Amino acid sequence: MKFSEQWLRSWVNPQVSREELVARLSMVGLEVDAVAPVAGSFSGVVVGEVLETVQHPDADKLRVCQVSNGSETFQVVCGAPNVRPGLKIPFAMIGAQLPGDFKIKKAKLRGIESNGMLCSETELQVGSDDSGLMELAGDAPVGTDFREYLGLDDASIEIGLTPNRGDCLSIAGLAREVGAIYGSLVSPVQFAVAPLHHDDTRPVEVLAPKACPRYLGRVVRNVDLSRPTPLWMVERLRRSDIRSIDAIVDVTNYVMLELGQPLHAFDLAEIKGGIRVRMAEEGEKLVLLDGQEITLRADTLVIADHQRALAIAGVMGGDHSGVSTATQNIFLESAFFDTIALAGKARSYGLHTDASHRYERGVDSQLARQAMERATSLLLDIVGGEAGPIIEVVSEDDLPKVAPVTLRAERINQMLGLEMDGAEVVRLLTSLGLVVIEEAKGRWQVGVPSHRFDISLEVDLIEELGRLYGYDRLPVRYPQARLAPEAKPEARAELPLLRRLLVARGYQEAITYSFIDPKLFELFSPDMKPLQLANPISADMAAMRASLWPGLVKALQYNLNRQQPRVRLFEAGLRFVGQLKELEQESVLAGVLTGSRQPEGWTNSREAVDFYDIKADVEALLAFAGNAGVYRFVAGEHPALHPGQTARIERDGRLVGFVGSLHPELASTLGIDQPVYMFELKLSEIAEGRMPSFTELSRFPEVRRDLAVLVGREIAAEDILSCIRDAAGENLTDLKLFDVYQGKGIDPLSKSMAVGLTWQHPSRTLNDDEVNGAMQKILTSLEERFNATLRK
Repeated sequence: MKFSEQWLRSWVNPQVSREELVARLSMVGLEVDAVAPVAGSFSGVVVGEVLETVQHPDADKLRVCQVSNGSETFQVVCGAPNVRPGLKIPFAMIGAQLPGDFKIKKAKLRGIESNGMLCSETELQVGSDDSGLMELAGDAPVGTDFREYLGLDDASIEIGLTPNRGDCLSIAGLAREVGAIYGSLVSPVQFAVAPLHHDDTRPVEVLAPKACPRYLGRVVRNVDLSRPTPLWMVERLRRSDIRSIDAIVDVTNYVMLELGQPLHAFDLAEIKGGIRVRMAEEGEKLVLLDGQEITLRADTLVIADHQRALAIAGVMGGDHSGVSTATQNIFLESAFFDTIALAGKARSYGLHTDASHRYERGVDSQLARQAMERATSLLLDIVGGEAGPIIEVVSEDDLPKVAPVTLRAERINQMLGLEMDGAEVVRLLTSLGLVVIEEAKGRWQVGVPSHRFDISLEVDLIEELGRLYGYDRLPVRYPQARLAPEAKPEARAELPLLRRLLVARGYQEAITYSFIDPKLFELFSPDMKPLQLANPISADMAAMRASLWPGLVKALQYNLNRQQPRVRLFEAGLRFVGQLKELEQESVLAGVLTGSRQPEGWTNSREAVDFYDIKADVEALLAFAGNAGVYRFVAGEHPALHPGQTARIERDGRLVGFVGSLHPELASTLGIDQPVYMFELKLSEIAEGRMPSFTELSRFPEVRRDLAVLVGREIAAEDILSCIRDAAGENLTDLKLFDVYQGKGIDPLSKSMAVGLTWQHPSRTLNDDEVNGAMQKILTSLEERFNATLRK
């Protein structure tokens, strides 16, 4: 939210500098994002009045003007289309310094002397209108310094509020905070309740009381929209980053900024019958004020008449019922809408408005009538008119209610680390509008006002005390506790150790969002239904991820697009499988790599990584817990992986994860033109290992035999090795596959696999008969299971 410092100080004015005020606001949780001047740097500009204009003799678009500064008259040549006698404007006199280091000097334009310059908003950097001169009010005092007249020695302060502090989305809320911080007097704006001039009303029906517990409406007749918005109001709106539209809209926006209550004005002539606050009909159409037509859903609260919808409640009004230059009578609306009923509705239609921003964070349920009266008072002063009675429909049972909260002194001491004086506790709480209902020894019963809808627990009150007292003033104490060292399981590979292993192998850790684009979800997991977020940050972050791959591949793509051809990333996090009632959250470890095998360097080769590089990284992870032998790599399929370069990783028949190459079609869709390899493993499966145990080294010699067999090309090496282990006997200590050959001299449908076998007995030397018997048993087993033959 942006606001004018001068506007805030008109409510509460602590005797501190701007820098001190900004710093203290940030320290109490109202973080200041930016402080900017409300106008450019200039001097020598006064309020001037155009007395006379005549056509320039040598230029059709120029006028020769006589301009008064209150004491003298100057001749100024001006080309603005709106220059005319009687107009009051900013007048930069000779010697004036304008933004951009531009100094005003005496000049001649087409032979006519010009003594000064008449200024537009953009030339003084006080607005964005460059269509003509900046027009001032008719009662602007001629000759007054222009900066002083508009109070331009001001700053626009922008604060970034957390979602729970919707009470500070107004000058009134901010003033309350500043008053509490400094113990300063807060002076709310004073206004008279509008007198009633007629009895005209419109019937109001609230058909969805839970979504709209309070609705107020009032008819104001004979408004004059030809009257402009006062310059002081336009300036306060501009400094709050709101553009002036017309007097009625400006008043509703002004009251919203001032008090925090959104308002809306309908053209009374466009309301057929009365007002009905209801849920939309599925497929109902509405053209909004910004001109776009939307199709409403049945879960959307609307303001309607007896024929059609007039507005999306708390978001934006409809075009046909909005105020226009032809409007004579208006229906002014002020309502309280339930936060949950409106949460995410604006975003679901691709909208975001100042009203929806406030309603989604919470609006004071008791504020609607005060805001209605304030808006009416301003409207009657600015555009005239005659006010009718306020019609109010309220469902007390559906209004939010907060029970009193008990606060204990010992709990304050425990959480803040200091003993706070009871009088100080009461002073700080009451300065925020809270009410101490009952006070006993070291205990307070605190009533919560309607504007503090974020306070319901004792810790909430303690937080308020802490931030007002000053986080920087809280004592620093080191925690004290009797701690026993926790046993560290030796048979488990903890995640920090797995992270270190991957970093040592050249990977960098990435952290990606748990919610992704539903389109990306469909690309990586087409056979699964995504869990959709009810209130997503944006449309491309609306689905919970079922894999870490989408986020990692997007990060890899981001790096490739920025000339980083060698990328190795990993991430540990949760994936979400299933819908809400049967949701499974699994901790997984995933990685992606692409590019060259080794970093660029004059001694390194430029070979690209392949499947076996990432398989080696995965095998290192599986072996880390000392249990590598229980895992098997099996040819598999995954919709995101290349059909011929995908392996399932299994442990005792259970799926551990996948490793493989990114599917070429998916890579093409994502605009990736180089091979990408990926893995994803369940942490619960790879972390569990086995306890290391000592075995005495044998003193007797090893026996090594090599074996080459011919098998079918389709047979996996893992199956051959598993068969050999089963048949080789208990004294087999090592088994290595050291060669695979296909080509000349071999049947095209076969391949040669050569393995090295090592036997060793713990207590004696093995003889040839034992080893030969084991070899024969291996050959027989291979022939029976795989029709393998000994290669000669």
